[in-house]
This record gives sequence, structure tokens and C-alpha cells, in this order.
Amino acid sequence: MSPRPTAADLASAEGRTIPDVIGPGLRVLFCGINPGLYSAWTGHHFARPGNRFWPALHRSGFTPSLFAPASQHLLLEHGLGITNVVERGSARADELTRAELVAGGEALRRKVLRHSPGWLAVLGVGAYRVAFGEPRASVGRQGRTVGSTGVWVLPNPSGLNAHYQLDRLAAEFALLREVATP
Repeated sequence: MSPRPTAADLASAEGRTIPDVIGPGLRVLFCGINPGLYSAWTGHHFARPGNRFWPALHRSGFTPSLFAPASQHLLLEHGLGITNVVERGSARADELTRAELVAGGEALRRKVLRHSPGWLAVLGVGAYRVAFGEPRASVGRQGRTVGSTGVWVLPNPSGLNAHYQLDRLAAEFALLREVATP
């Protein structure tokens, strides 16, 4: 793999999936909408430069240092994991169909029931609303659970989400960390 993907590299990543970072005893299972092409190309979650997931995770106190996407496996040592609502990579989340998001929500619920993390944190209120049939949901703790797992919605950490700058995004992550840390 070259250091930076070419346009052809990114095009070839369309539809690729990324394995979950998941295991027993998770405090929080973070759930992205779907892999972007950059992430699908690298095989690492939230890999596109400019995505604020990793800095927000660190600034909020979830991780002791700023992890690189290639170090995503280290999350398990901290009781954290990553999955996606929809598995296939695409250039933009708005390319996903409503049916894909609904089906992804069902698959996500089964995954959460199987692994029983303390919290499911969905990163993107719009995707959450569709996938969970909650059209009025907002960022923060949700009134529902999936089995014994609490549900929290966080803002999408994409650099394209101008409503949340890094400090505000990290503050939202920190609210979850406060309830998810024993």
C-alpha cells in the first residue's frame, strides 16, 4: 500500500468492509455509520485524515494517548470497540439507502445482544434515527436499551460535520465516558 491512496485506490475500496474491533467485556462499543472509502482502503476505522474520532476519544479521556487508526486493536485493552451500522464502504454516508440503514440497525441490535457491551455509542444522529426508528432522537443518552446495553448518540466525528468542532465533540464523548467508567 502506498502512503496515500490514489483516486483509483479509493474507487477500488467501494463496497469493502472493515472487521469489527470487538470482544467480551466492552464498556463502550462505538458504532460509525459506515466506512468511508479511505477507511475501507486502509482497513482501519475512522482512518481519513481530518476525521476527529481518534482525537475526541483521547481528549475525552477514553484513551491515555492519541491512537492512530492502525492501532485500533489497542482499544480492546481499554474496554472499547468499533463497529458500523452498515458494513460496506462508500464515498459518502448519504449514498446509503434507508433500507440499508434499517437492515444495519437490525444487525447491530443482534451484535449488541451477542456481545453485551455496557454502552452502544452511535456516531451520527441521522443514521441512528433511521436505523432505530427514532425520528426525534437527539445527541446524548437515549431512553432505550438493547438488552442490558445502554444507548448513547454522539455527533458524527467526520471533518464535514461543521456543527461540532473538536472541543465540543470531545465534550460530548466525555459525557459518555463519565457514565461508562466504573
